[in-house]
Amino acid sequence: MMRSLYSAVSGLKTHQTKMDVIGNNISNVNTVAFKSSSVTFSDVMYQTTSNASGANGATGTGGINPKQIGLGVTAASTRVSITSAGATESTGNPFDIKLTDSNSTNFFVVNNGSQNVFTRDGSFYIDGAGNLCMSGTGYTVMGWQVDKATNTIVKDTVSALRIMQEGNLTSSAEKTTNATVGGVFDSNDSNLKSDNGLVKNLVFYDDLGYSYTARFIYRNGANDGEYTVELSDILDSNGASIIKDADGNLNLPNGMTLSNLFGNANNETYTAANAGYTYTNVDGFDGYLDSDSTYFYTLGNDGAGNTVCRRYPYDSTTGGLSSTTPTVVSLTANDFYGIPKTATNVTVNGATATATLTNYNIKFSTDDGTFTSVGGNQDGQVMLNMNLLGGNFSNITIDFTQCKDSNNNGSSTISMDKGTAADSSIGAGKKLGTMTGITIDTSGKIYGTYNNGNTELLGQIAVAQFSNAAGLEKMGDNCYTTTLNSGEFDGIGVEITADGSKMTTGQLEMSNVDLSTEFTQMIITQRGFQANSRIITVSDTLLEELINLKR
Repeated sequence: MMRSLYSAVSGLKTHQTKMDVIGNNISNVNTVAFKSSSVTFSDVMYQTTSNASGANGATGTGGINPKQIGLGVTAASTRVSITSAGATESTGNPFDIKLTDSNSTNFFVVNNGSQNVFTRDGSFYIDGAGNLCMSGTGYTVMGWQVDKATNTIVKDTVSALRIMQEGNLTSSAEKTTNATVGGVFDSNDSNLKSDNGLVKNLVFYDDLGYSYTARFIYRNGANDGEYTVELSDILDSNGASIIKDADGNLNLPNGMTLSNLFGNANNETYTAANAGYTYTNVDGFDGYLDSDSTYFYTLGNDGAGNTVCRRYPYDSTTGGLSSTTPTVVSLTANDFYGIPKTATNVTVNGATATATLTNYNIKFSTDDGTFTSVGGNQDGQVMLNMNLLGGNFSNITIDFTQCKDSNNNGSSTISMDKGTAADSSIGAGKKLGTMTGITIDTSGKIYGTYNNGNTELLGQIAVAQFSNAAGLEKMGDNCYTTTLNSGEFDGIGVEITADGSKMTTGQLEMSNVDLSTEFTQMIITQRGFQANSRIITVSDTLLEELINLKR
């Protein structure tokens, strides 16, 4: 039998295999993240009819090459174009993620219920259990979880990313600990001149995130550049007072007054063992000068809810302070205890007196209107002592340094806001937040956004990299599994940004099938198949002629 028949048959089979691969490529031209394949051919074996011989110097004859007849072709390999990225398709879906490779080919790690497999298909969704899953298969997307204590990603063994679990649906409430008063005081403001004063509200939160409103009244002070501020009421979220009864009468525990909450705090009594401590104002400070005019004392807040006494050296010659750097002295060890910050001149003569103070003086420079002090405190801070009410309340430090005294056409622009002057988010407090959305950044970190303004880390999508990505085995459903020639997955994965790669949301990787290449290969394959079929036809004709010799 003629060997060409068998060679031609192998050629037909091999070209048919190539055509099968081309057909599969073209059928997946719109498959998400599909990687095209190509077939390479190799010749099979040869029948040697005459071996090679070397040159013979004795006879002067040259060497003879071997005489071999090939026996056909076979498919040597099916190679996947794994490193060639497909084009980008914009979907606008935040759970569609495209892998953009830099130096390595990256794969999402997904679990089919029994093992981890790998995919480039980033078409994800949230299933009924809150897991991030592949849209087409339901395989769970694997990644790293968050250490709640440190709010950092723990990069250990990958596990299913259940980002909509119960603990992630809400964001914890935060208490308000800081507030800032800003804007312009205009002494010509009719509200500041009136008996009712200018009313301003401060909305704050307790430890559980319940909202309250502290109502303050501002009025003009006794002198130019001076104003007063006092606490009027505190209301709950329903508008009911928590410090007054239905008739508007003060109703505080343990006989407290408004001055305990905002004013003279816990030090309404003062005692002087020595006579002659006289209330006065020195260099913008309200306080007490001792009998021998050696030291000047003021009371203030240390920012942590504690009342402290500050002592300044006094210069009797100039009638002012010889140094504006105070020494903090102990109230319990001093000659006097609990000197009230009051605007009334008081002389202490060794007796114990009481004073009820419900407001603070706010002072500004008469030269340029800049802030000078509040209640004698140049640091500009006073305390709303909410912890005295018990429950879930916390003290709130109120900063007045952002205020200014200026002519503003009779209109004051004072406002009271949560947070510090440097950063309005620090100490502002928040209500309990419910999840309003999920975002995924370029590193695969997943964040939840909440209606209280919080953004919390929920997890991170891990990726797998292989030393020979082309050695992975396709298993259908846009997934791959490892082989002996691809390299193993270590169960941990890597962060995609480690080599400059990234994830992009709202986009998918399209198939990398090039139709122009596939149709060209199809033509070549068709012609190869056709040529091999002609070999069979011609061989059959030769056999027919051989048989006809008998006739």
